[in-house]
This record gives sequence, structure tokens and C-alpha cells, in this order.
Amino acid sequence: MLRDPVSRYLSEWKHVQRGATWKTSLHMCDGRSPTQDELPTCYSGDDWSGVTLTEFMDCPSNLANNRQVRMLADLNLVGCYNLSSMNESDRNHILLGSAMNNLKNMAFYGLTEFQRKTQYLFERTFSLRFIAAFTQINSTRAANVDLSEAVRRRIEELNYLDVQLYEYAKDLFLQRFQYTRQREHQAERLKRREERRWLREQREQSRASLPRRRGYGGGGDLATTTEDYTSQVARW
Repeated sequence: MLRDPVSRYLSEWKHVQRGATWKTSLHMCDGRSPTQDELPTCYSGDDWSGVTLTEFMDCPSNLANNRQVRMLADLNLVGCYNLSSMNESDRNHILLGSAMNNLKNMAFYGLTEFQRKTQYLFERTFSLRFIAAFTQINSTRAANVDLSEAVRRRIEELNYLDVQLYEYAKDLFLQRFQYTRQREHQAERLKRREERRWLREQREQSRASLPRRRGYGGGGDLATTTEDYTSQVARW
């Protein structure tokens, strides 16, 4: 599941602000965890509870930045967490390309902002049905944060790789949705056409099986005559 980068970033900030940590995460890459120099912590103490949004944004090693790209990309391609292995521009280009490619090769992924379409694609991809419809909830902690335009731009700058990934993901997601829906509609039309054809065949077979009476001289089928014409003439 992917999410709008600004909303996702704010949601993680709120989560950390309440005391959440990732201390147990090893961040394993190429067989080892990053060193303290490669991945400095953003806070001292047990957690970062009570952190302000400004403090959250000001930590350069904050893993909340571009988290979706990093989680989807192959970090081995850029030397894992060793930022000195290549320049930043090349590193970001490789990470974004890797994340996009891995996403494209997934049989399924969903978007938080498109719950119903996500459910539709999941059910059609895996031939499964949920017992209840997905619900689109837009009133989240992230949505309730009052942001100035300057702060929003700052978050987008910190997550500019995620912004590009999300635009790509949304475009591909909607293409998959439209393609799947068109295929389903085509299958439904074909099914209805086959049903109509079967009904026509059944009606034709029913008419062919009705008993028929031959007319005089074998000239074709005639309705049954209840009284001979000559007897009518004699009676008149």
C-alpha cells in the first residue's frame, strides 16, 4: 500500500510524537546493519516523543524522508546506507528507478487514497472476495494537521523522490484499474451474447419438435380441417 507522501510523512511524525520508535529495526542491507556514522539517530533518550514538526523535518538522517522509495528500492545498488559510495544525484536516480521497476513488477499494490478501487483490483487479481466493502476514511490525524503552504512545500522537498514515485504509482494504478474493468465488461458482454444465442437455439429446437400435419397432395403443412367442404355445399 502506498500513500500520498505529505499525508504519510505527517502520519509518521504524529506516530513518533506519541512515542513510537524503530529501535528493533536492524536495517539489514548487504548482510549487515548500518554503522552509527552511516545512520545517525535523530534524538537522544528512549524515544522522540513530543517532537515538533520543525524538529522532525530538520533531522537530515530522518528515515521518514522518502521512506516509500527506500522501502521499495534495492539498496544494494547504491551501497546501502553508505552515502559516500556515490554522489547524491546518481544515488537518487538509481533509487527512484529501482523503486518504480519493483513496483511495476508487483502483481498487485494499492493506494490509501483509492480504497474501493484497491479492493476491486485485489479481488480481481487474486479471485477472492472480501466480506465487507473497504471504507474511504479521509479524516485522519494527518488530515487534521493545519499546514502553511511553506511547510507543505518543505515536506514535498524532503520527500521529492516519494512524490515522483507516488505520481508514477497512481498513474499505473489507474491504468490497471481501467484495463481490469474493461476486461470484466467485455467478459460480461460475451456471456450475455452466449446466453442469448443459447436461448435462440432452444426456441428453434422447440419449434422443430412440434407435431406437424401434412396437407392434401403433400403440398405443405395445413391446419386440421374440422368438416369437409363438399358436405357444406350439400347442406346449403
